[in-house]
Amino acid sequence: MNHLLRSLQVSLLNTGYAQLGTDWNFDNVFSPFTRIYYISKGTAKVYHSNQEFLLKKGYLYLIPSYTYSRYKCDVYHEQYYISCFEGMGNGPSIYNLCHFEYEVAAREIDLYYFKRLLELNPGRSLTNNNPQTYDNRPTLERYEQSNDNLTAQDYLETHSILKLLLSRFIRHSKISDKGAQTQREIGDILNYIGENLHLQIDVKQLAAYSHLSIDYFSRMFNEKVGIRPNAYIRSKRVERAQLLLLTTNDSLKQIASKIGFENLSYFSRVFKKHAGKSPGSFRREQLKN
Repeated sequence: MNHLLRSLQVSLLNTGYAQLGTDWNFDNVFSPFTRIYYISKGTAKVYHSNQEFLLKKGYLYLIPSYTYSRYKCDVYHEQYYISCFEGMGNGPSIYNLCHFEYEVAAREIDLYYFKRLLELNPGRSLTNNNPQTYDNRPTLERYEQSNDNLTAQDYLETHSILKLLLSRFIRHSKISDKGAQTQREIGDILNYIGENLHLQIDVKQLAAYSHLSIDYFSRMFNEKVGIRPNAYIRSKRVERAQLLLLTTNDSLKQIASKIGFENLSYFSRVFKKHAGKSPGSFRREQLKN
């Protein structure tokens, strides 16, 4: 799996230190970027991935990209925070490759990393902690462009720290570590899917690409990735659609075509089944501000 991780790219959006009270109360948050918190004082709650997390002093917390979440503070807490894009080109998301913990005890060096990011990236804090004020295409593009103002040294150090902090949450690989050749073959298949979502990909085609029978390929894929091939393809198409809905002005028909759906109605049904709402409703709710 490590050869896949070589393509991991991270891009800082924001980093800062915040003192937050009861107005830190946001529901139905869905963002195309990852959040990482270090709690230095007080408590709060975050809900995501069908779990409730009590934010406690001395712990790190991860909220993955493309995950519905809720944030609530009943009294007061203080946090260092990071938001960043993460991606692997057209390949699978790191969240598809690895099992993550969402809460880990912080080490002394973790606090240093957060403080160092603030030193390297002054002026990158949020002026308003309400996601509706910054979780939109123009604002995110402006934040990401700030990376162009960094020196080469600061840019590399910033990105190294982001990867170090992200690595703190990895529990183990989702792809079986048995057999380096099998790992590479699975990685090639996942990359092939990511690069060809605009085409009519099916299990027969993937089996032929892998020089395997359909039955054997399906069993092997399910065993190594933990999901059936067709279900994985649908999930990646919906994830790509969510990104396009948030970051482009493409019509629903154009987006459907870009992710391999010739029929707009079928695209809408698949999207709603995965996301719980239609593509149009998703875009309006996420970009209304």
